[in-house]
Amino acid sequence: MTPVRLALLLAALAGAASAQNAPEQPTVIESQHLDMRSTETETTSLFTGSVVVTGTNLRLTCDRLEVVALRQKDASATIGKFERFRSLVAEGSVRIVQGDREAACGRAVVLPGDDKITLSDRPVVTDKGVGWTWTGDELLLLRGERQVRGTNVRIVGPPVKDLGFDKAKKVEGTPETPKQL
Repeated sequence: MTPVRLALLLAALAGAASAQNAPEQPTVIESQHLDMRSTETETTSLFTGSVVVTGTNLRLTCDRLEVVALRQKDASATIGKFERFRSLVAEGSVRIVQGDREAACGRAVVLPGDDKITLSDRPVVTDKGVGWTWTGDELLLLRGERQVRGTNVRIVGPPVKDLGFDKAKKVEGTPETPKQL
């Protein structure tokens, strides 16, 4: 899987519909340190120290990013060609920005095979397009569904119109003006 597909995968998992319309941009991963190791079946890349990932409709920042990719069978290759991602785990001051949606937490686990991102360690998801913010112990974002699930959730949204009534206004059928039958 190419680095551009990584950015598109993250965008899709977080439910950013606008990512499909954004022009593709190369994915750039910057960090202070990299440790990449391969076995016959997978490659694990560990980025640490001020990690910044930018790409198509994506900006992810964190302290540590571990990417596990399954490899195509070529045991002789040093790094190996990626077949698909098994998991991406971002930890420490995680922030994901995509279009009008932002997520912040201490830990984000992306499981492409399950089409979900799990945010934990004080997660906050803000959708500026609709004016809602979700917090909880754990929040789950489902791919392509613009859906958030969670535990011990608190949701803050835009104000709701006053549904009260004007006490000075007489309403037909009240005791002051009985309704004629």
